[in-house]
Amino acid sequence: MSLLDAPPAALAPARTLDSWKQRLQQLLAFAGLLVIFLAFSIAAPTTFATYSNVMNILFSAVVIGCLAMGATLVIVSAGIDLSCGTGMALSAVMAATFMVTWGIPVWLGILLTLAFGAFIGFVNGTAVTILGLPPFIATLAMMMICQGLALVVSGVHPIYFDPVAQKSYLWLSTGNLFPGSGFPNAILVLLIAVTVAYLVFNKTLLGRYDVSIGSNMEATALSGINVKKWLIVIYSTAGVFTALGGVMISARLGSAQPATGAGYEMQAIAATVIGGTSLSGGKGSIIGTLIGALIISVINNGLQIIMLPQQWQNVVLGTVIVIVVFIDQLRNKQAKTR
Repeated sequence: MSLLDAPPAALAPARTLDSWKQRLQQLLAFAGLLVIFLAFSIAAPTTFATYSNVMNILFSAVVIGCLAMGATLVIVSAGIDLSCGTGMALSAVMAATFMVTWGIPVWLGILLTLAFGAFIGFVNGTAVTILGLPPFIATLAMMMICQGLALVVSGVHPIYFDPVAQKSYLWLSTGNLFPGSGFPNAILVLLIAVTVAYLVFNKTLLGRYDVSIGSNMEATALSGINVKKWLIVIYSTAGVFTALGGVMISARLGSAQPATGAGYEMQAIAATVIGGTSLSGGKGSIIGTLIGALIISVINNGLQIIMLPQQWQNVVLGTVIVIVVFIDQLRNKQAKTR
């Protein structure tokens, strides 16, 4: 009898233990966020811990957070998505093409952009399931394809949104639903995205099968679940969050920059793993991922405020990624020896 066939009572102790471990991981990640925030507050007491800078931190966490939501779904299934960064850039270019070049209304342009992101995910999922490519290779190829198409479609030039015709689009990110609060709408969009991701992951069949596939793909298939179909759905859903990141970054900049996106995939993956999602699959947390995105944003913001050169900022972020992945590997080894 496999775990998937075991009666609920037999699985209850294991689920309770996993739940406590997940909460502990989230607590540790949140404690780490507070420690990092405090360290930068001490290093730059007059500039870092101000209300406006906290809003800047949250504002900059929006794009990473959106990408990390999708990355969580994929990594939990024991996959990886290296195309989310350049996929975000291509989605931004497509959003500008829909609304600026083709003159499509903003609301329809956003929907088409999200659908385009789902298509990118669909291609990734198809390459992994139907063609049998390793997720690393499939999404690496898609990363290069998206990078090239973003330059081709845009003509190697930024596409600027009209502040009059696309005013509501720009307002989606930089506007204020609460005037005078200094609270940009982008943060509200991130909260909505996190809520949707949480419900999808914790309250739907997609989330349940996502964990099951990542834990034991063979046992999941033997239980009668169409693993290939659900993997395609998982990658497609992740693509929607990638496209949302493209919408938010282009609305923030007021333009679609075809060269942006490179490096965002590493930050999204790092945020996901910091939040407690295992690179081996089968375990993940949307709330933990949000905390991880905030940690990445705090580090980026703090290093800029203390005026650390850009090249050293990359060194610090790269070191953080190495440490996080190393800790994840140790955690997996300990779990296997028990």
